[in-house]
Amino acid sequence: MPRTAPPTAAPPAEPTARGGPGRERRYDIDLLRVLCTAAVVLVHASAEFLDAGHRTTGVLGDSAGRFAVPVFFAMAGWAALAGSPVRGEAQLLTRLGRILRPMAVWTAVYLLWQHLSGPPLDGGAREALRALFGSVEAAFHLWYLYTYVPLLLLLGVAVLVLGRRAAPRRSLLLLVAFAVAPALVGDVRALTGLALPAWEWKVSLSTLGYAVAGAALLAARRRGPRALWLAGAAVALVALTVYQLTVRHPAAYGSVAVAALTFAVLGAVGGVRVPERARAVLERLSDASFGTYLVHLLFVLLLVRPVAEGLPHGFWAPVALAVTAVAAAALSFAVSVLWGRLGLRGWLG
Repeated sequence: MPRTAPPTAAPPAEPTARGGPGRERRYDIDLLRVLCTAAVVLVHASAEFLDAGHRTTGVLGDSAGRFAVPVFFAMAGWAALAGSPVRGEAQLLTRLGRILRPMAVWTAVYLLWQHLSGPPLDGGAREALRALFGSVEAAFHLWYLYTYVPLLLLLGVAVLVLGRRAAPRRSLLLLVAFAVAPALVGDVRALTGLALPAWEWKVSLSTLGYAVAGAALLAARRRGPRALWLAGAAVALVALTVYQLTVRHPAAYGSVAVAALTFAVLGAVGGVRVPERARAVLERLSDASFGTYLVHLLFVLLLVRPVAEGLPHGFWAPVALAVTAVAAAALSFAVSVLWGRLGLRGWLG
């Protein structure tokens, strides 16, 4: 399954935009989740156009959606630190389980899909082993969860420790295990000669920066004129596009251009008032966004890839990207809403 850019992310199943007990639902957070989930589909659709040789179209689409990953980290920070901080270790472990369970199910689905649709990567069995270490090509878009889980664990433990609650022993042990695992895997590889994959369950400083700074911006009562944020987002998008076309593609998520676009989007959408008539639909789509992220790669492969590979170069490429990305996103949201109504969200996201 080829790819030309690092995969992007999607919203976690928990916590939601409802926040803590007694707090009103943040519909601006719901709007951000839906917007970023659609941006995820656009980025992966753009990668298919890049692979097919439509470079300009692919870079344009990728630039338009590259804010999604950092914004999701910002929303994760807001939820963990301000919107819905954990009140005990059991709640923290429950949240982890609500993410890991669908993650495991969909990893198996994508491994099976790869096995049926083409030669298994790395012999099949090794690809499955890599999934345990945090890197699986058949479901490469799940990399975000390999970062989100330790981030959620770290922030949750910090909240419990700073709140002077009972020592979260199991969570602390799990956090220490994540911390020492990269070096331990390297030592085991050196001592035994086993070709173990690299350990990818980890959090970077840029991720922590987006989580904490983004949480502060989303929790702020005043963010300044929205028109100024929108203008900043437009300028940052142009700068990012030029950067990716002329300097480096894909742009690192920690780069200045991506950071500028990310915080401009947060400032522009954060605090926006959603009309009451649209809230029910928005809430339903927001609740379905995690499942949409998990399933959407199948629709990208089935719908976007054949179009991108069969399309001649020229004016029609941007139009084709827009149409196929919208179709893949719509179908992904639809099936996620469906299995949510069937009570399967606990297993399918």
